[in-house]
Amino acid sequence: MQPDSPYSNRGGYIRLRTVIWLRWAAITGQLAALVVAVQVYSLQLEVGLFFLVVGASVLANLVSMSIFPKNRRLSERENFFVMLFDLLQLGALLFLSGGLHNPFSILILGPVAISAAVLSSRRTLMLGAIAFAIVTLLGLYHLPLRTDQGLVMRMPDIFIFGMWAALVIAIGFLGVYVRSIASEANAMSEAFQAAQMALMREQKLTDLGGVVAAAAHELGTPLATIKLTSSEMLEDFEEGSDPYEDITLIAEQTDRCRDILRSMGRAGKDDLYLRRGLITAVIEEAAGPHLDRGKSILFSQVGTDNLEQPLVYRKPEVIHGIRNLIQNAVDFSREVVWVETRWTEHSISVRISDDGSGFPASMIGRLGDPFMRRRKNSQERANNTAYEGMGLGLFIAKTLLERSGAELSFANGHDSLLEDDLKEHRTGAVVVVRWANDAITVSAEDKRRPIGQNELIQT
Repeated sequence: MQPDSPYSNRGGYIRLRTVIWLRWAAITGQLAALVVAVQVYSLQLEVGLFFLVVGASVLANLVSMSIFPKNRRLSERENFFVMLFDLLQLGALLFLSGGLHNPFSILILGPVAISAAVLSSRRTLMLGAIAFAIVTLLGLYHLPLRTDQGLVMRMPDIFIFGMWAALVIAIGFLGVYVRSIASEANAMSEAFQAAQMALMREQKLTDLGGVVAAAAHELGTPLATIKLTSSEMLEDFEEGSDPYEDITLIAEQTDRCRDILRSMGRAGKDDLYLRRGLITAVIEEAAGPHLDRGKSILFSQVGTDNLEQPLVYRKPEVIHGIRNLIQNAVDFSREVVWVETRWTEHSISVRISDDGSGFPASMIGRLGDPFMRRRKNSQERANNTAYEGMGLGLFIAKTLLERSGAELSFANGHDSLLEDDLKEHRTGAVVVVRWANDAITVSAEDKRRPIGQNELIQT
């Protein structure tokens, strides 16, 4: 079984009310089966003991309803004991009704499957071992099923052995199968939440940048007017006089305001939410946080038939996704990372390659799955504490970029379609991101439309 995920405690997701209602359904089914067996098929059963075992479930439900609040969520330990109680109660009922000769013995798989889905591996193994012990004991010891004429209803021993073997195999297989599927689904859910959080963070940063850029644009004219007016006023006063010094101070502080606004913004950003930008400007903006990390990032651009460089929407998912891919390349490169932007009449592509050791060949087909780690020892992690693996980062990048309409492909330099003169140096990982033009480029209608005045950011 897969190890427990340190990121969640699925056993704490289950409400007590859910357990209570499921148990009431089970109690109803057990009583209905007892009535049919006795009244319709005239089987001789220990009715008193039956009611005692079923009554234990009724009592447990009543106690739970009276003591605990309706919205209580059970801890993993409490869930384990709830399932253990249900498993033992079912085992007691089967003991009273023929053991493995009873076709309802298949229900013993239920608690094991639920445990594999919501509990830890250790507790699932414990519950599976208890279920195995119960199945084995029921095959050897049980009260026989008797008709009203006193005849014992039993299957041949070879069928009982087959039933025992089937249940034992099912306990193991079902536990592993459900555990694997549930762990993968849980990991994917956590990864999607992380991707959503990353997108929200990027959106907030983009909005903040828009506020700064808009402020610089809106304040540019009044600051320029103050600067011009103060310069003209200086001509009316003698140098060294008090008014001259005051006006000089106003001019200096105006320049300071201009410099502060300029330093807070970024070159190449547009006003009005930074909605548009040339594709190379957007790519360089995404790479910005990794330009000073000790590796050389070389940018290049290639257009087909001298096409004008496309103007694209500056989408947060595009910026964050490309940033994660460049981060991964910088982390695993030796010295150089190449970021090549190409555009044609129909598509735009970004190819990110490096001179590192590349992706492990066995993982090429699995890249983009969450929580897949590459670094395995503490020394490698110590070399770069900011980024420990390419699993979640690549998953977030792939998810966000595909959300923008992109298609991603992964390869190594020596396996890719790089030109022969490039393969000699670009021996590491190669990631190609490709969009259709209409996915991210600014439409002709939007290009003709004036930007207009800056608007309030809606939060």
